[in-house]
Amino acid sequence: MDFSPNEDHEAIREGVRRVCQDFDDTYWQEHDAQHEFPWEFYNAMAAGGWVGIAIPETYGGGGQGITAASVLLEEVAASGAGMNGASSLHLSIFGMNPVVKHGTPEMQKKYLPKVADGSLHVAFGVTEPDAGTDTTSITTRAVRDGDQYIVRGRKVWTTKAPYCQKVLLLVRTTPLEECERRTHGMTLLLADLQRPEVEITPIPKVGRNAVVSCEVVYDDLPVAVSDRVGEEGKGFHYLLDGLNPERILVASEALGLGRVSLEKAVAYAKERVVFGRPIGKNQGIAFPLAAAYARLQAAELAIRQASWRYDKGMSCGEEANIAKWLAADAAYTAADQAVQTLGGFGYATEYNVERYWREARLMRIAPISQEMIMNYVSRHSLGLPRSY
Repeated sequence: MDFSPNEDHEAIREGVRRVCQDFDDTYWQEHDAQHEFPWEFYNAMAAGGWVGIAIPETYGGGGQGITAASVLLEEVAASGAGMNGASSLHLSIFGMNPVVKHGTPEMQKKYLPKVADGSLHVAFGVTEPDAGTDTTSITTRAVRDGDQYIVRGRKVWTTKAPYCQKVLLLVRTTPLEECERRTHGMTLLLADLQRPEVEITPIPKVGRNAVVSCEVVYDDLPVAVSDRVGEEGKGFHYLLDGLNPERILVASEALGLGRVSLEKAVAYAKERVVFGRPIGKNQGIAFPLAAAYARLQAAELAIRQASWRYDKGMSCGEEANIAKWLAADAAYTAADQAVQTLGGFGYATEYNVERYWREARLMRIAPISQEMIMNYVSRHSLGLPRSY
């Protein structure tokens, strides 16, 4: 790995900052409070070509890797947009990555240019009410009927569902009990979402409310076989080209969220005078902020290693999971300490750190919980017996 300054990445940071400067904390505060999707921000990012950063240049994208995309999303989150800003964009990056890697040329030609220019919104439909993070236990079923599949089942936490024309949907084409391995028999479909056979219900939640999360019910939804990603029954393998980038990109967003939380806390600690001196002069304030900074710095190194390995075509399951664990922990520590530093004002919406804190809490449970990552590490990295 090379840690010297990267001109391309610095250009990405500067370009994203120029767009984000037009969308201040007030913009995100209002959209979060009103549960309103940030269309102005999304359209500005799409106009700048940022939505398609990881789409091949052949299809109108930026042709960049996950490292470049992680830099982009880190800067979006660090601008104060947080998870509301990052979540409005990131599904078009990691959600379509299995299509970039495994879709047919016809599928890529049909969909990728529209994703790259921001006109096609795609959701990610994997999690189910009874399966949760036990992905191999999904029960949403697709039955082949001539040149189409008929899909029936239920998904939860489908982000942006009301605004998306398509959903990358993980289904079972072979029942689990008939499979030699639990990861067999699953298929990825790029299904239509805005159809009578689909019922979308928003889930009320504590934060990141500018971007809706939904329960989605599929009641005999037809999906053309031509909209299948790769071969039938190998969907779990293809899904990893969405899940590992998802871990890396969400980790980068956590890093950005931690950065802006720390920035606000440090600025307040320098300006707030109590007992005749700035509170930042007190070690009780300064040391926790310094520790939060150290955690963020360490998390960044883990993120860079994970994305570098992915872009090089190397295995990165361990690295992607650890990066997400470290970044989520660091972001929450920074956001929580920002609230603590501001004291009562930290709990007031006016200062925004409570919004960062609510969003940072999400990072410790989504897209995968910290405990499930420890399960992965203890089993795959340490060789301990499986506990789940």
